[in-house]
Parts: sequence; structure tokens; C-alpha cells
Amino acid sequence: MIYLDNSATTQPYPEVVKAYGQVATQYFANPSSLHGLGGKVEKLYRESKKQMAQLLAVDENELIMTASGTESNNMAIKSIAWTFQNRGKHLITTKMEHPSVLNTMAFLEKNGFEVTYLPVDKTGHVAVADVEASIRPDTILVSIMHVNNEIGSIQPIAEIGKVLKQYDHVLFHVDAVQSLSKVPLNIKEMGIDLLSASAHKFHGLRGAGLLYKSGYLRIEPLLHGGGQEAGFRSSTENVAAVVAMAKAMRMEMERMKTEVSQLAALKNDFITWLTEMPGVTVYSSTEGAPHICCFSVQKQKGEVFVHALEAEEIYISTTSACSSKSPTSDGTLMAMKIPNKEAKGAVRFSFNYDTSASEMVKVKQAITRVIKNLNEVVK
Repeated sequence: MIYLDNSATTQPYPEVVKAYGQVATQYFANPSSLHGLGGKVEKLYRESKKQMAQLLAVDENELIMTASGTESNNMAIKSIAWTFQNRGKHLITTKMEHPSVLNTMAFLEKNGFEVTYLPVDKTGHVAVADVEASIRPDTILVSIMHVNNEIGSIQPIAEIGKVLKQYDHVLFHVDAVQSLSKVPLNIKEMGIDLLSASAHKFHGLRGAGLLYKSGYLRIEPLLHGGGQEAGFRSSTENVAAVVAMAKAMRMEMERMKTEVSQLAALKNDFITWLTEMPGVTVYSSTEGAPHICCFSVQKQKGEVFVHALEAEEIYISTTSACSSKSPTSDGTLMAMKIPNKEAKGAVRFSFNYDTSASEMVKVKQAITRVIKNLNEVVK
């Protein structure tokens, strides 16, 4: 089996699964309990948050643990909307965000907010000038993803953050679910006020995410209850998943230091090979994230291509796993003005640090066979 659907989810590291199991079985007490075991669990939980904060170069009190990247995005956007609505009800995002952002924005529009959806160019990038031009006196939030989950384009977050520093009334949220441990990110230097991440995108377990919230921000929580996470996210802490997330983040960030260039070279070689194939259109760039490649094959549907490769024991996806079963065509490619018929044929290959050159030789051979067979069918 060759698994190349890492942008949908990654396989947890064995060490991460082991850590989860040990905590779940030995440190199962509620960290809010007054007894000694509860105190040990709370200490373990806080130490895990401290480790992640150090890796992200932020204060541990600025991290709010959530259950997913989707929850983090919802919390960031809705909490800012509810908290600062008396100051303004205008939000800015792009047309190619993750559904957890776009659908949250649509929900807020139904509740009296106004959203500006910025266009992107043919390479999937938003213009910094467009961001600034859209800012109004009643703008309260700009939400832009760091790395697109479907084509891997890297948005100019640092440049946007620099511009937004000139506007004290505008906060900046970044969806970093696809970039953490793959693309360098400095939260403080980039002027980011809120940032979302998800454990299962870097070999942690599903059910754990985080929201970075700048220390000076006081926001309305989405969940009310026992007051966990300093009152920002009430719910009994998923200690085992958070410990596992911290371990996965540490392992992946270490690998990024020495292996990201190799990963980028592997992806770029694949893009070069694809561009030389007749009937193939590549949407990802060699300048994009090192782990995502999106392309389409002329006259072929993406889902047919996915299942044809599955028969070869190679696992990929159409576009976003969150929308791959939708009958509508791809939102990211539509935002890039890719024709609807062509967008429906898009597939995404997403790699990890363990993807090898020898595996990619087999992948190329399989793609060649699959395209040849599919083209014979549609003759």
C-alpha cells in the first residue's frame, strides 16, 4: 500500500499511539479532580500544552485546546464576531478557504454580518493589496488560510500581517491546519492574532486541535460549562489526545528541520514529470507547500481516477476530504476560474516525510497505466 492522502489525515506515529494508550489507561482521572491522581493528570496536561507552546514560540496560556481544526476555525471566527459586533460587523476572507471557514462565514451572514470574499489569481494566491483595499471602518476580522488544503498554495501571511498591524481595529485569523510542520511559521512575527491547527494532520490523533489566541484578546466562548481552558472552552479535557498531539508535534517539527527540503524535491520532481504528460493539467506549483500536488487528467473524472489507483493499492483523494463526496465541483479551482468540467477531474496527492522516491517510481508507473486504460475506455 502507498498512502498519499495525508492532507485528509495522517497515520498516527506508533510512539503517539503508545503515548495515548499509556495516558488513557494510567492517567484517566479528571484533571479538575482534587485528589492526587487528578493532580498528576492536570500536571501532565499542562506540561503538554507548555511543550506545544514552546514549539510554536508562544505562551502556554495563549493555547486553547479544541477537538479539531474545524472547531478551532469556528471558535476563532464566531467568537470574534460575537465579541466585537458592537464595533463592526464586517469580515474578510477569500473564496478558497476550507469549508469550516466558508460555512461559518455564511452562517454569520445569515445573522447580520457582512463578508467580503476576496478573489484569488490563477495560481491560487490572494493579493495583499486586495486585502488592504477591502478594509473598512467596521471591519473586525480577516481570516485567511496559510496553506490551501487542495492545491498547496502558500498565502502571503507575513505581508498581510504587516499590513493589518496598521489597522488596530482589525484582527487576523490564520487557518494553519495544512501548514504546521510543513511550512515555516512564526506567529508573533507574522502579526497573527488567532491560529488554528489540528493534530491528525501531523500524525497525531483525531479529536485534538488547538486555537492560538493572542494573550491580550478576551473573546466570548462558544461552549459554556465548567470553565476549562481559562473559561474559553468548557469541556473535560481530552488529556490523552493532547499528550499525543504534543508528542506528534514535537516529532514532526524536528523532522521538518532536516527533511522538508527532501520532501519538496520529491513533490517538485512529481510536478515536473506530470507537466510532461499529454492531457494532464497541474494546478499546484513548485513554489507551493512541499506536500501537496493537485492535477487533472483530460476527459477523466476525479473519482474514477481515485478508484483506479486504489485498485493499484495507491490511496489519494479528489480534492478536500471534507467535500470530496459532494456532487458539486471543487471550490478552490472554481475560485481560480478553472472551468467546471475540468475542475471535476481534479485529484490530490499529498505526501509525508516517509514518502520515498522508490514509492514514487511505482506511483508514476501506476498513473501511466491508469491513464492509458482510462483513455481506451473513453475512446
